[in-house]
Amino acid sequence: MSQKILLNQKEVTIILHRLACQLIENHLDFKNTILIGIQPRGIQLASRLKQILETEYQIKNIALGFLDITFFRDDFRRGEKSLEANKTKIDFLVEDKKVIFIDDVLYTGRSINAALSAIQSFGRPSEVELLVLIDRRFSRHLPIQPDYRGRQVDAINNEKVVVKWQETSGEDSVELITI
Repeated sequence: MSQKILLNQKEVTIILHRLACQLIENHLDFKNTILIGIQPRGIQLASRLKQILETEYQIKNIALGFLDITFFRDDFRRGEKSLEANKTKIDFLVEDKKVIFIDDVLYTGRSINAALSAIQSFGRPSEVELLVLIDRRFSRHLPIQPDYRGRQVDAINNEKVVVKWQETSGEDSVELITI
């Protein structure tokens, strides 16, 4: 097993600020826009982006929610290991809002497909966009592409992209691990 650092802490910080600026360009004051972190790994990225938008760019009252997609996945009950659900926290209306799904890595597209199904339980958004830190280009099973991407990575099937966050791992970094 080998590992290669794709992004160090400084590069992650630069990318987060670039993504925040791109969101501001398209959503200005976020009055009709909500951020939805996809459980479990999208919540750190979504929380960090909200923090940057509020502290660095003085945008207030950004709606942030967390969406669990466990029971909407197409592989639910297909494997031997049982899936463990996370908590959904959406305490605002989704109806007619612009929703930005946020996840750390876009791989096959199946998680985003599940998120599209799950969000319907909370209303019908006027628009849905996707923001990811890492886009694994050549691994898609569904025709899903991000609107905002931090970095594209050409990883093959025996390689895994691991995103580490200061809050949970003690550092911000992205690694490519070959199994």
